[in-house]
Amino acid sequence: MSGRRDRLREIVETLSRHGLGFVLGAVGTGLRPSLDRDAPTDASRTTTQPERVRIMLAELGPTFVKLGQILSTRPDLLPPAYVTELAKLQDSAPPVRIEAIRQVIQDELGTSPHDAFAAFDDVPLASASIGQAHAAAIDGVEVVVKVRRPGAVESVTQDLEILRELAEIARRAWAPAREYDVVGFVKDFSDTLRAELDYVQEARHAERFARQVAGDPRIHIPRVFWDRTTSRVLTLERVHGIKINDLDALDAAGIGREDLAVRAATLLCEMVFEDGFFHADPHPGNFFVEADGTIGLIDFGMVGVIGDRLREQLVRLLVAVARKDTDRLVGAVLEMCGRSRPGDRQGLRDSVDVLVRRYAGRPLAEIPVVALVAEAIDLLRAHHLQLPREVALLLKVLVMVDGLGRQLDPEFDLWGVLTPFTRRLVREAFAPQAVIGRLRDLVVDAVQLGVDAPDHLRRALAVLEQGGLDVQIRAAELRPLLDQAERVGNRLVAGTITAALIGGIGRVVAADPKRYG
Repeated sequence: MSGRRDRLREIVETLSRHGLGFVLGAVGTGLRPSLDRDAPTDASRTTTQPERVRIMLAELGPTFVKLGQILSTRPDLLPPAYVTELAKLQDSAPPVRIEAIRQVIQDELGTSPHDAFAAFDDVPLASASIGQAHAAAIDGVEVVVKVRRPGAVESVTQDLEILRELAEIARRAWAPAREYDVVGFVKDFSDTLRAELDYVQEARHAERFARQVAGDPRIHIPRVFWDRTTSRVLTLERVHGIKINDLDALDAAGIGREDLAVRAATLLCEMVFEDGFFHADPHPGNFFVEADGTIGLIDFGMVGVIGDRLREQLVRLLVAVARKDTDRLVGAVLEMCGRSRPGDRQGLRDSVDVLVRRYAGRPLAEIPVVALVAEAIDLLRAHHLQLPREVALLLKVLVMVDGLGRQLDPEFDLWGVLTPFTRRLVREAFAPQAVIGRLRDLVVDAVQLGVDAPDHLRRALAVLEQGGLDVQIRAAELRPLLDQAERVGNRLVAGTITAALIGGIGRVVAADPKRYG
C-alpha cells in the first residue's frame, strides 16, 4: 500500500513541478502537492503547456508515455496543439542490463539465450518502456527477440489502478469528464495496454495478419517462432529492407515510389474494409521495402477491429455523405458516437450542414483528406461528441496513410484508393442476403418478445397484487420486457430505415453509375 501512496505522491509532485497541479484541484480529487506553491519551475516557464504535458508524461514512465501516445490519436478529445505535441512522445528507455534479459529468457524458455538461439546479440536493437529487442538466429534464420522488462506488469498495473480511481473522481466532480466519458476512455486504454504487455497476443495478431495477406506475395508478415514465444518473450522473423520513407534509398534501388504508395495504402484499406482487422500504428518505421519491392510490416501490438455493428454505422455514414443528406448524416454521427440527444441538436445540424455544403460541389480528388478529417474532428469536439476507439483509430490510419502516400508521391490520391472499398462496403450491406439476414434477426426478436411477454407480465401482475413492494422492484420486474421491447422497437425502426435506404441507394447508383458501380 505504501508503494501505491508513494507513486501517487510522485504523480502529484510531477504535475506540480510542471505547473499542472491545478488539474487535480479542477477535478476535485482533494490531492494537493506538498510544494509551497503550484507554479511551474524556471525551466518550464519557457515552454508551452502542451510541451509541459509531454515532458511530464515522459517523466512519469511507461504507462503515461503510452497514455500520451494514445491521446495523440484522439483529436476528438484534445485540441490540435496537444495532439501535435503528444505525437512526439517516443517509446524509448535506458537498456535493461543483459543479465536481467538473460534471466527472463531462462525463466520463460527454460534455457539460456545462447542455448535457445544459434546466435544471440547481447547489445539491444532497441529498448522501449515495456520491452527490449535483440537480434538472434534460429537454424540460419535471422530473428528478433523481444523481452518484456522485469517489473513492467507490476508498474503498469499500479499506474492503471491509480488512473482508474482518478477518472472515477473526475467523473463525479467535473462535468467535462462526464461528457467525454473519461472512465470509459481509461478502461479502453487499460485494456489496450494490458494486451500490449502480453506478447502471445501480439504473436496472434501477427499470424492473423499473415493469414489475411497470404494470397499477396508482395506483402511480408514476419513468421512467429512459437516454440520460443511466451507472454514475456516474443520471437519473430527479422524483416530487412529500406525504410519506406527513405526516398533516396528507394530511388537508388529502382523501386517505383508511385506504385509503392498505392500498394501500401491498398494493403491498409484491405485490412480495414475487407478483413475488419487492421494495423493501427502504420507509421513509416513499421514499413520496410525489400529488394524486390515486397512490403514488410512489423510491430503488431496495436490493432483495430471493425465489427458488424460499426460496419453498419459506417455504411449509414457513407450513404448520408453520398446523398448530401444533412439530417441523415447527423443521425449517423450521433449513433456512431453513442449519443441520442446532443445538447444542441440544431446547432450540430447547422455545423454539419456547413461542412457538407463546403465540400458538396468539389470532386473527391480535390478534397484534402487531412483537412476534411480535421474539420470533422473540430466539429465533434465543439459539440462534445466522442468517437468510439475503433473509429478514432481508423481516422488516424487514414491520415497516416495519406501522409505516407504523399511523402512517396506528391500526386498520391487517397480517394482513388478508398473509393472501390467504400463502394463494395455499401453494395455488400444492401445485398439481398444481407438484408434477408437482418430481417430474419428482426423476426426472431419479435417472436421471442411474443413468447416472453406473457411470463414477464404475469410476474409483474403478481408483484403488483401482493403490494408492499417498492416501485423500484416492480420496475425491475418489468425491465427485461422493456429492454426486449426496446431492442425490437429499435430493430423495427432500423428495418424501416433499411427499406428506405435500399431505395435511396438504388437511386444514387442509378444517378451516377460510374461513381458507385
